[in-house]
Amino acid sequence: MAQHNELGKKGEELAVDYLLQNGYEIMERNYRYQKAEVDIIAKQKETLAIIEVKTRSTINFGNPQDFLKPKQIQRIVNAVDQYVTTNKLDVEVRFDIIAIVKTGKKFEIEHLENAFYHF
Repeated sequence: MAQHNELGKKGEELAVDYLLQNGYEIMERNYRYQKAEVDIIAKQKETLAIIEVKTRSTINFGNPQDFLKPKQIQRIVNAVDQYVTTNKLDVEVRFDIIAIVKTGKKFEIEHLENAFYHF
């Protein structure tokens, strides 16, 4: 497996651990719909938190959260609409980013709630 894939997988594991420690219930991981993949769908009380995990080994080229493109956001929103409709959920939906940067052997985690909105 390519090194960046391993880093991404590690980032998702760290994000899940972080969410569980902060009272979230993990509903889905790597949920796919058409061309979209939603990293984590979690629930906190009556809110469905859609989590995009961005992991980087350096911030030399920008912060991890800066790598989310409008087309990717649109695909994520469509996938989540499908998920909510299929599962007949009546919840608030929030779109978050968990940005993880590896510095040496440590990982810094930043949870950005309401990181982007759908229209």
